[in-house]
Amino acid sequence: MQSPFSLLLSTAYAPPVSYFTKLYHVGEGLVGIEAEENYIKQTYRNRCHILGPNGLQALTIPVEQSPSLKTPIREVRLSEHGSWRHLHLQALCTAYGASPFYEYYIDDLLPIYERRYRYLWDFNEALFTQLLRLLHLEVSWQETETFTPLGSHPEDWRYGLRPKHPAPDPSFVPRPYHQVYRDRFGFVPDLSILDLLFDMGPEALLILRDSYVCPTIP
Repeated sequence: MQSPFSLLLSTAYAPPVSYFTKLYHVGEGLVGIEAEENYIKQTYRNRCHILGPNGLQALTIPVEQSPSLKTPIREVRLSEHGSWRHLHLQALCTAYGASPFYEYYIDDLLPIYERRYRYLWDFNEALFTQLLRLLHLEVSWQETETFTPLGSHPEDWRYGLRPKHPAPDPSFVPRPYHQVYRDRFGFVPDLSILDLLFDMGPEALLILRDSYVCPTIP
């Protein structure tokens, strides 16, 4: 049976620019967000990277340990230990408080951090939906209802976009843009979409547009 999706992605916390570049270039295709997988640690599902005054910084959402070795992604519960919501907002303020568009967007993001979502899936979905709105990026997407076997879909990036050892992706060629600490660290590519949004505002769409190279057909 042919997949209805033009692109497959995992749920993710404030995903990287490469993730949104794929969303921008999917056009009128339908995006499937994988809802039938098991949770995988140390991925963008509960982690994002920002650039602060001390360099690259990972923001990780703590989740509750499950007694089962395999936890369905929609059943992963957020941990309330460590005041992570406050710490993440504080880190974003430190990193981007001086950026051109931080004050413009932060009030639209605060309610999502302040609401006590029980599940990682719901928090990610709320933030993802808001980010699409702030970017003015129109994308048709829905949760998957069955698991597509690995290797059976030409645009399957559920496991290729990851913090460590990402899969080769010749179509993603990150276009440099202004970053608050670029003079200190140089341009750091493929950070969280929050970095691009706070630094570039409405011009973020141009970066997404220009960070893609159409694969050549042999």
